[in-house]
Amino acid sequence: MELRHLRYFLVVAEEQHFTRAAERLGMQQPPLSHQIRLLEQELGFELFRRHPKGADLTAGGKVFLEEAKSILRNVELASQKAARAAQGFAGTISIGFTSSAAAHPLIPGIIRAYREAYPGVHMALTEANAAELTEDVMHGKVDIGFLRQPVAQPQGIAFHALVEEEMLLILPVGHALLADTPKRSRRAVTTTADDMPPISLKALAEEEFILVRRHGAPGMYSNLIAACENAGFTPKIALEIDRMLTNISLVAAGVGISVVPASMKSFHRESVVYCRVKDARPALLAPINLVCRGVPVEPTQQNFLQLARGYAARSG
Repeated sequence: MELRHLRYFLVVAEEQHFTRAAERLGMQQPPLSHQIRLLEQELGFELFRRHPKGADLTAGGKVFLEEAKSILRNVELASQKAARAAQGFAGTISIGFTSSAAAHPLIPGIIRAYREAYPGVHMALTEANAAELTEDVMHGKVDIGFLRQPVAQPQGIAFHALVEEEMLLILPVGHALLADTPKRSRRAVTTTADDMPPISLKALAEEEFILVRRHGAPGMYSNLIAACENAGFTPKIALEIDRMLTNISLVAAGVGISVVPASMKSFHRESVVYCRVKDARPALLAPINLVCRGVPVEPTQQNFLQLARGYAARSG
């Protein structure tokens, strides 16, 4: 039994006439009658009572009609679902991100735009550090990752640069280096270029730094070390931690100073001061990269990559 036999049967049942059904199907009446006979032989009972004015459904034919309609509806529904999946409008995609990348407005903007464009795709979201995300993408546990600086570049893994921003120095409120800067209102909730005092990198020679561990952010970590050495000193490392958000809390607690991407400057504004860094060579910059398999095979992944790159280009 083939689907075409069900469609032939359905049209004859609707027309109650073999000749009219054949015309509707764009075929001759004898071949249509032959196909219905073959279907009846396969089923083991007659579907129609033939008479000079047409054909009426038998009791078995009436039951088979409802089942045939259901089968054809399900086939059509399955076809539509498969087409949506093939075009990336249905399915599942797993997205990972580091806490510092997620703090940038670009990331929630991309995720929101994707959800609106592809509401039929389920998104599984997870947080990890850059090393973990790269591993997860490589082993297929995560489809797409957002991170700052790549910590490794395994074969078959691609990194797509989306945006780059400056790194800001964080000092606790009341720090000696802020003595000559205007006091801010404790009600301030935003940071502008005018209220971020510039601090020379050389002035930090005696300070103790809180940094993200090398395995978590070696690119930005090593850039800071290199800039300090070019300024004539090796930075003192008070503490190494796993997440950039923790940096800010520890600076607020007076444990040391740190640097974070500019997009994180809204955190702990009552307890810390964000400053621009002068004279840093190389410049202290924080990129955001999208990591995925080199050639995304799933339509959901292809659509996400295209949307993310387009969104970042428009936002830049």
